Amino acid sequence: MSEILLYAGVLVAIFVGYNIGGATTGPAFGPAVGANVITKVAAAGLMSIFFFVGAWTIGPAVVDTLGNDLITDSDIFTLEANVAVLFFIGGALFIGNYAGVPASTSMTAVGAIAALGFATGELNVGVVLEIAIWWVVAPVIGFWVSGVIGRYFYPQINAWVAIESKRGGEPMLSLDRSGLVPRVAYRAGSGRRQRTGAIVVVVIGCLMAFSSGTSNIANAIAPIYGAGGLDLGPLIVIGSIAVAVGAFTIARRTLDTLGNDITNLPLTAAIVVAVVASAIVIFLSLIGIPASFVVVATMCIVGLGWGRATRTTTLSDAARGEETAVSIGALTADEEGERPPEIGEESAEDIPKAADLFDPSTTARVILMQNVVPLISTVAAFLTFRFVPLFGF
Repeated sequence: MSEILLYAGVLVAIFVGYNIGGATTGPAFGPAVGANVITKVAAAGLMSIFFFVGAWTIGPAVVDTLGNDLITDSDIFTLEANVAVLFFIGGALFIGNYAGVPASTSMTAVGAIAALGFATGELNVGVVLEIAIWWVVAPVIGFWVSGVIGRYFYPQINAWVAIESKRGGEPMLSLDRSGLVPRVAYRAGSGRRQRTGAIVVVVIGCLMAFSSGTSNIANAIAPIYGAGGLDLGPLIVIGSIAVAVGAFTIARRTLDTLGNDITNLPLTAAIVVAVVASAIVIFLSLIGIPASFVVVATMCIVGLGWGRATRTTTLSDAARGEETAVSIGALTADEEGERPPEIGEESAEDIPKAADLFDPSTTARVILMQNVVPLISTVAAFLTFRFVPLFGF
């Protein structure tokens, strides 16, 4: 019976990994796909490779937190409980992926595991509080770091990178297989700066995929690992393969949402947000904290736009009490490659409104589902482990 349950647990873990691939490929490569730099197939391939590298190198620290530290008594990680926990995580993420929304896999997984501990009285409150504190602090750090970049450095970065978005037709980057060794080929007529910009976008997507692997592999395999069912190495391989399958299939929905539907975020801004958010997630993974890239990245966008909008006012003007018309739509004020304005040069009328950056209906749907998905996982797990006698708690 235990062997059957172990196989069932692995299958459900694969289901969770599949949905993680669907949920995390969009944030990583949505900008590159939306700008027609690479195809969805190329995005899925790069996601699969760099997710595995992150999972294998840094991921074990987060696996240990969720598999051993979050629950005070690892004996409650029975195979029956593991199957249920993974089912709630995968089921909730599937709902988000079906809606085309990249929900937070970390919040969904922590919610289900914490619900198991709370329902059985074995929740490690100290670890939960530590995770919760970092979930609050990390977005704040992302906001302020991005705000400083937006005020003092963003226009210069935009002028230097000069990435042009071109949707439709042949992608900017492709793989030329005509020779003995495949090589990267560029779209005909593309200039040196366009090529450089395209490479930068793809490299940043790979960095995001790596950061996703460091944090999200634990969401698929931590319960099985906590029960001692399988060694960590094989579990990471199994989970990463499942993520790859999700990246090549269901991720197409989230790539469309983040690449085309939700925002007109300029590629320069997407690069800055990706670098800041990925760095924060990798740092948290190193100290064993499961992090939500989606939440951190959202606050980075807000901070970057706020910082860019405050360039209409100098510090001396602010000291005299002059107000700044702040809007994250300020990120659409700059054309790629144009000369950056000095602080205080622009007027508030030059700054677009936030509505010019986000599609309101899609944004509302994303925000709603990002909160509903973890809630479904947490509530369903708690009610099951608290009131269903099947698990023996």
